[in-house]
Amino acid sequence: MSTEENKAIPRRYVEEVFNEENLQLADEIFDRYVAHQPDGSTLQRGPEDIKQFVGEFHEAFPDLRVTIADQIAEEDKVVTRWSMRGTHLGEFRGMVPTSKEMEINGIGIFRFSEEGKVVESWDSYDQLNLMRQSIEQELRTARDIQQASLPKEVPTQEGWQISPFYLPAREVGGDFYDFFELEDDRVGFIVGDATGKGIPAALVVSATCSMLRVVSQALGSSSPGEVLALVNETLLARIPPNMFVTCFYAILEPESGRLLYANAGHNLPCCRHEHVATDLSARGMPLGLMSGMNYEEKEHVLVPGEGVLFYTDGLIEAHNPQGEMFGTPRLRSLLSECPEIGRGLSAALMEDLKRFTGEGWEQEDDITLLTLERSATRG
Repeated sequence: MSTEENKAIPRRYVEEVFNEENLQLADEIFDRYVAHQPDGSTLQRGPEDIKQFVGEFHEAFPDLRVTIADQIAEEDKVVTRWSMRGTHLGEFRGMVPTSKEMEINGIGIFRFSEEGKVVESWDSYDQLNLMRQSIEQELRTARDIQQASLPKEVPTQEGWQISPFYLPAREVGGDFYDFFELEDDRVGFIVGDATGKGIPAALVVSATCSMLRVVSQALGSSSPGEVLALVNETLLARIPPNMFVTCFYAILEPESGRLLYANAGHNLPCCRHEHVATDLSARGMPLGLMSGMNYEEKEHVLVPGEGVLFYTDGLIEAHNPQGEMFGTPRLRSLLSECPEIGRGLSAALMEDLKRFTGEGWEQEDDITLLTLERSATRG
């Protein structure tokens, strides 16, 4: 066959098999052929494999159209450069749909027998670009889930100031915080962190927040340790075995200033009074890790002018260019020096973090800060 006749076959393959989904034409174009893989290996293929290949693309991109940019032919080989465009509406080789129009460029090389059938092929397409866009869409979805888990309003209590601060990293992590009303005008406070990133972490965060809120309000319990123990058993059966959640749960009695708390493996909050910073310590394993856990319960009475900082490890584990961590001792020192622990504290901490890490810092993890301060005077 002439080179022009050979060039016409890839064009029919694109226009009729791919664009018009005339899959039976694959029987006419392809013999049993050798397909060269990107890793250098070869496989024996046939027309049925071509039909499956085209079907996969059309399931993921229902409006797929392929155009040929140019062709080069020499003897029994034809090189075809092509471009695909279509809306990514279905899963494609493990990549989640983006619902966006995408362009995929590629090159195919066919070698023909004397009868004009394909007996050998090489092909390559820009799968990295497709993967990048798919990952970006997954991260956007995870951010939406995570943002939906955060409370929309901050409780207002006479004589108290509650100030949340949340700074997400470029990759979605598992930070969360919540506060909710309980019986007898009490308020529940939760700050936590789920292991992992992306959609799995976001889903675990959403489930954990819902469980903690529902169990706390349904029981009307004044025991944070009891709530954590119940949520631990429920969560254990519902999350992957390689994931767990750290969480600090406290219940505030606004009138007396009594703070009752329990800890599921989370960073110890810092309590500051008269420029002295101390930890609120309590022992307990992370949620979803082991069955039958008990959570130590403690209490502390916040006097006027005293405050507490709840935080996640995105702050203390941030590194400077020399590899040094921000660390808990630095945090305690800053709390001791800071004139207030309310709204201005988060801004002061982030300013110091910026000085510590330098201008070129790339945030590695979400940073969550939640401050609770009792006014120096009531009213």
